Amino acid sequence: MPGLLFICSKNQWRSPTAELLFKNHTIHQARSAGTSDKARIKVNQKMIDWADVVLVMERKHQQILKQRFDLTGKQIIVLDIEDRYQFNDPELINILNTRLQNYL
Repeated sequence: MPGLLFICSKNQWRSPTAELLFKNHTIHQARSAGTSDKARIKVNQKMIDWADVVLVMERKHQQILKQRFDLTGKQIIVLDIEDRYQFNDPELINILNTRLQNYL
């Protein structure tokens, strides 16, 4: 199963919501993590290595990953979703469904 890794800052709202959309998905597996030292689950190289596609919420997350990790051969997708949504916010889910339609 192809692995999708969703990244935001604190792994509290956006990336866990995206991960939840793929719970029990028949084609993809999903995980989520954050770039901040205060992240619920902090991204690490093992997670990057596991992922077939890394999806970041903002361009700053992509820049942080490039500074900290070996991304050789990894597809990085910037979703451009601002940090203004709560976990499972209906508007966030609609945006994710639209931007992730090729995976869902």
